[in-house]
Amino acid sequence: MERYFHDVVIAIESILANQMRSMLTALGIIFGVAAVIAMLAIGKGAQQEILEQIKMVGVNNIIITPIVESNGGDSEEGGEKQAKKFSPGLTLEDVEAIEEVLPTVNMASPEITLSSYVIQGGKRATAKLLGISGEYFEIFNLPIQEGVPFNEYQEENGIPVCVIGANIKNKFFSKENPIGKYIKFDKVWLKVVGVLERNDVSLTRFENIGVNVMNDNIYVPVKTMLMRFQNRALVASRIKGSEGMIFGMGFAMSFNAGQNSESNYHQLDRIIVQVKDSEELSPSTELLARLLMRRHEKVKDFEITVPELLLKQEQRTKDVFNVVLGAIASISLLVGGIGIMNIMYATVMERIKEIGTRLAIGAQKKDIVVQFLSEAVLISVIGGVIGVIIGIVSSWLITKFADIATIVTPISVVISFVVSASVGVIFGYSPAKRASEKDPIESLRYE
Repeated sequence: MERYFHDVVIAIESILANQMRSMLTALGIIFGVAAVIAMLAIGKGAQQEILEQIKMVGVNNIIITPIVESNGGDSEEGGEKQAKKFSPGLTLEDVEAIEEVLPTVNMASPEITLSSYVIQGGKRATAKLLGISGEYFEIFNLPIQEGVPFNEYQEENGIPVCVIGANIKNKFFSKENPIGKYIKFDKVWLKVVGVLERNDVSLTRFENIGVNVMNDNIYVPVKTMLMRFQNRALVASRIKGSEGMIFGMGFAMSFNAGQNSESNYHQLDRIIVQVKDSEELSPSTELLARLLMRRHEKVKDFEITVPELLLKQEQRTKDVFNVVLGAIASISLLVGGIGIMNIMYATVMERIKEIGTRLAIGAQKKDIVVQFLSEAVLISVIGGVIGVIIGIVSSWLITKFADIATIVTPISVVISFVVSASVGVIFGYSPAKRASEKDPIESLRYE
């Protein structure tokens, strides 16, 4: 063992004597390992982001959204006028029918959205009001940090109560407990019964498939929204191409179909359906489409999306991208390994007399193998260490300046380090073997 240690010392002395050449030899390993670290960090960050998004959109959720079409009476196809069938749009009755008819449904919640101003204590800010059912918080994994969600009595009777997001609390109730206090949205005072836990996941670009930025929202029971804020079904669902006036719930609204042919006649802005198992997503989607088509007089005025499947499709796309990055990084390592092999072959040719001298004074062939193999491995390991550091720094820079999530895991560092050492062994063995096979007499005569 002592003699092998001496062989390693000779390899270290050789590296120190040719520092510039050793560093240039290690460049391929350095950039290859750095690329592997950065690639794995980007892949892990993307995977974590997708998992957070799936958690935010809710597991096994199906989103039903309205398609708003012209209400201008007749439509013309092929030169002939055909009367358009009337559809009531998405309504609360649809939600009840879904829960009653589909056995695969775990729970469902309507959603109505309204943007306006919030006023409290002399402060005013814009916010989004969502009319929902109590199941909404469970569907989207929204924990209540303070207070409680709506109870059944408040939901059934349209009581003016609300659950607020964390940012609403910070803006209007920064120095007091909001539970039991009142906040004014538009012209209605709402009693705060709960505050949502803050969520720091930025998912704005996914709002169209079922993700809301929850911190700035105010949540009220859906019947509170319909009774006290807006109920489009009171107007639009009773108009079929003619001008009319409708009175209801203490207010009057006039409507001219010709003036607002693209208005949203749906009572609800979305219906969120959660099925019991992921395997039931596709068949449940088909059943939902058939059920709603029957209820909407065969009018296709709704769209069904499955956010989890869309996000998983995006994950598959990112996985392909990561494989491409991995292939590029692997090529860098391969080039680095070939560079080590070339330099080691050149080193053997330069040091033939040294090899002959060691063999002549009693060194064995395995001593020569250990010497040159140690030199190759040390170069690749040093390059691997530098590459790991550069890779970690690069990942941090990517997150800071490119706003791309990266996560450097210990396993990625270990893999990169092991690969760099393996490259030294694989590509250094052949030159080391060739050096050990030199004839001592011919080596001493070599010029």
